[in-house]
Amino acid sequence: MHKLLVCLLVFLLSYQAVAQQPVFRVVPLGVRGGLDESNLSAYLVAPTGSAAYACLDAGTIRAGVAKAVAQGALSGTADQVIRRQIKAYLLSHAHLDHVAGLLLNAPDDTSKTLYGLPGCLATLQQHYFNWQSWPNFGDAGTPPVLGKYHYQPLLPGTPETAVAGTALLVQAFPLSHGTGYESAAFLLRHGNSYLLYLGDTGPDAVEHSTRLASLWQAVAPLVRAGTLRGIFAEVSYPNAQPDNLLFGHLTPRWLQYELLALARLAGPDAMGNLPVVVTHSKPSADNLTQIRQQLEDANSLRLRFIFPEQGRAFGL
Repeated sequence: MHKLLVCLLVFLLSYQAVAQQPVFRVVPLGVRGGLDESNLSAYLVAPTGSAAYACLDAGTIRAGVAKAVAQGALSGTADQVIRRQIKAYLLSHAHLDHVAGLLLNAPDDTSKTLYGLPGCLATLQQHYFNWQSWPNFGDAGTPPVLGKYHYQPLLPGTPETAVAGTALLVQAFPLSHGTGYESAAFLLRHGNSYLLYLGDTGPDAVEHSTRLASLWQAVAPLVRAGTLRGIFAEVSYPNAQPDNLLFGHLTPRWLQYELLALARLAGPDAMGNLPVVVTHSKPSADNLTQIRQQLEDANSLRLRFIFPEQGRAFGL
């Protein structure tokens, strides 16, 4: 009997160790939500052990890659990483703090696919890659087209799309980012594991929207099953920011409110220790310190908040 118990304990410990092994490797190239052009939203994601990355948003690219190389999170020169290891861009929306790095590095980049909602890709085509703002590095739009980037619209409600050059699949969900403006969430999958990345979004109650509610309906089964490895969610301002000045963003209070809505669908016990990567904080005064404290103080769901740092890799 004693031997049986010992064997069972060893098995359980071994199973727990395997279950906790990271499935995804994340390298933050930029983590803030404005002002500092050298540290704007961009996250490399690949399956653990792979150097074929998808880049989630592209506010800062070269400065972030250089910092990650200097800290040992990426191998090679900045040019090599940008040209060879970043295989595709997934763009939540076309505001400059989410696309500037892509635009500025386009002249020396290699051919890649750009994924996003149709409206986001249309903005890139019509307002950036148009020979007025910037040369047309896309494969459609104002001639002559240089054809370096292929536009691949992601239509909500359609099956997963393979992310070119990677071992990832993606689905897109629309979000509301201020009156009349659309952002996106991306649900990435590798094997049986998922990662959810939210671009800029306001809470449903302020946005007069049901888009976050629909997203939670879609991912709640993954939370229950324990296959959602983490959620990237923006928190731009501390709680003192009034609702009429959110401009399509979240505060700690509103993020907690939305995650409680997810917990009601998935079950509160299923949310315990779920990693939530806090993104897009505005770099004003002590915003991040306040945001961190306010999230931890109201953490009734026992979430594991992660505050990413530019150039420092982590696993999920």
